[in-house]
Order: sequence, then C-alpha cells, then structure tokens
Amino acid sequence: MRKKILVLGGSFGGLTAAFEVKRLLGERAEVTVIGKEDHFVFLPSLPWVVTGRRQGAELTLPTSTILARRRIHFVHGTARNVDPVGMRVTTDTGSHDYDYLVIATGPHLANEEIPGLGPEKGHTHCIFTLEAARQSRDAWQKLLAAPGPLVLGSTQLASCFGPYYELIFELDHELRRCRMRHKVPITYLTSERCLGHMGIGGLGPSRRFIEDEFAQRDINAVVSRAVTGVEPESIHLDDGSRLPFKLAMLAPPFRGVAGVADLGNPRGFIPVDNYYRHPQHANIYAVGVAVAMAPREPTPVPTGVPKTGHMTIRMAKTAAYNIAADCNNTAPVAVEDLNVLCLMSMGKTGVMMFADPVLPPRQKSLLKTGRWVPWAKAAQERYFLWKMRHGLSRLP
Repeated sequence: MRKKILVLGGSFGGLTAAFEVKRLLGERAEVTVIGKEDHFVFLPSLPWVVTGRRQGAELTLPTSTILARRRIHFVHGTARNVDPVGMRVTTDTGSHDYDYLVIATGPHLANEEIPGLGPEKGHTHCIFTLEAARQSRDAWQKLLAAPGPLVLGSTQLASCFGPYYELIFELDHELRRCRMRHKVPITYLTSERCLGHMGIGGLGPSRRFIEDEFAQRDINAVVSRAVTGVEPESIHLDDGSRLPFKLAMLAPPFRGVAGVADLGNPRGFIPVDNYYRHPQHANIYAVGVAVAMAPREPTPVPTGVPKTGHMTIRMAKTAAYNIAADCNNTAPVAVEDLNVLCLMSMGKTGVMMFADPVLPPRQKSLLKTGRWVPWAKAAQERYFLWKMRHGLSRLP
C-alpha cells in the first residue's frame, strides 16, 4: 500500500523533503506538496533584487512544473488546520489525509506585533519575500531621487539577521558608487546584544569584523534595542529615543504559521527531537524556520535563532530519510548538532562565515573575506536553481 506523505511548504525545506522522500521510496510513496505560493524563490538573493543586480524572474521557478517532473502532486493553497489524530490537513480549498506529515511552512512575519511596522499597514519595508523585496527596490529608488536617513536592521524576536547585514553593505557600496554616500546617513538598528551576534552568539570574530567594517564605512549602530512603534519617518525605541528615517527596512518579529501553530510552542514554532519528529506525534516532522530552536542563552532584548537554507536542507534530508526508514522498518538517523555556512556579499567584496555547531561553544568557526565571495554566492544561486529545476535533492 502506498504511503501518503504530505509536505506543507514549497521553499527550501518543503521541496527538498519532497524530492528526497520520493527518491528514497519511489512509487511506494504518494507525495503531495501544499504551498501558499505557486513558485519557488531563491531567497538568499533577495538583497540583490533591492539593488537591481537581480530581477525576480531570475530567481523563481514554477512549483507545479518542477514537482511534476518527479511525479509529486502540488496543491496551491494554505493550510488552515492540522488534525494529528485523524491525520488530516484542512486547507482553504479542501482536506488531505496523510500517513506522514512534514511541516516546512516557514515563518509568519508578525508586523502586527509592532504598531506602524511593515509595508502593508505601516511605514517600513522588508526583504523576506519577493514582493517585499520588489517594494523595497522601489522605495530605494525613491531614496536615491530624494536622499535622507536610511535605517536597516531587525526588531525584537526576529530570527534572521544576515540578509540585513548584507543589504546594509550593498547599499553603502551603491551609494558610494553613485557618489551619494555623504547625503544618506545610515543606521543599523538591531535587537542583537552586540554587532555580529546574529542570534547565535556570533560566528568566530564576526563581532570585531562587523564593528570594524561599520567604522570604516561610517555606519552608525544602535544595538540591544526593541522597537515600540513606527510613525512616518520616525522609529520609537524602548528607551524612549527615536530614530529618524527617510527609508527603513526592518526584519519583523517571527511567529509560527497559524495553520500549524496549535502543534507548537506559545509562538507557534514546532518542537522536534533529534530525528525532526514532533515529540507527541511520531508521524509529524518539522524542518526549517518552522522548527522551535532555543538560543543558548537569553539576550536583554529577545532574538530568535536563525535557520539558514544550509541548515534547512540538512533538516529536510534527515526528516525524509527517517520517514523512509520508518516505512522500511530500519533505524532512523539522529542529528545532534547543525552547522551554519553564510556567504555575505558586500559590494565588490564579501565574507564567508562558518560555525560548527551553530550554537556555542563550538568545535570550529571560520571567517574569510575576499572578492571571491560574491562570485561564490552567485555560483551557489545558479547551482541550487539548476538542482530545483531538475527535481534533485542532491547531486545526480
């Protein structure tokens, strides 16, 4: 009898899990992916959409087409509820039964938690979705036409810091290239307890590296601050101060997606064991940003732990392997620690950061800079899009 494997989410974690479980089980598995978007986006390149180095079409693939090549079904819809006893997921278009469920829904970007935050009902921009990056690009062009203060960074409970570091360096480079840097004061605002912390206590000497780069580029930093509200051209902070801006791009707080939040912790993230299984429901797995992961130590202003694409892919492959192992009555594999690899473009140069494991104390950490980093990131983009286009979870 064919096993029904249902995957919620069509980004890095969801597609990798679907391709991998299909590779391992073949026709013994009926795999279905439910995604609220009908296209896959290579998210790490979204800062380049803001600067104009990439167009959205270069970073997207049609989800139904790439899944069909591997005989995987696609449902364009949003999960509204999971019934773990009846083993059924209800969406806005119908319901779907499962034998195994993989939750790879990513985050809900909780702009509503801070008055005035966000591009839809507020006064700030974001770069975590393709549409948001396009709106940020338009706002950036307006700033170039009428210069003023620029604020970038992350609010409290955000769980992804790297893209905003990358973007601040990229925009600084663009302003200098246009000979406009002196017209645009730049401030990096963050909930991190120090620069380069990134929600994981830093990566090697990342604190010293970021501090030195900011000093050389005249970038002001406001650290360990929470945002209490945003008005047009003014950000209110928890110490009573305000930051003026002409353009602000801020990562919002992260929450779990509503349709799966009942399976999660108070913020809706899904707890898992070392096999990426839900502790109460052994046939439910979670990967990527949807996973609950506690920081090694609390910070004065709360931050989330980032789950990079590199980490998410390993989680997804592990979950798929363990689903196949359960179907085959073989031993599952546990992951004790994840590592993190980050390639950050900085205009003409860039930095590679690696940490193993992701949370300190670590066995190994590495930070290397050079002009080769943007090239390496572009090569990673091309390789991953090629792999997704051909429905591959690993090298053929």
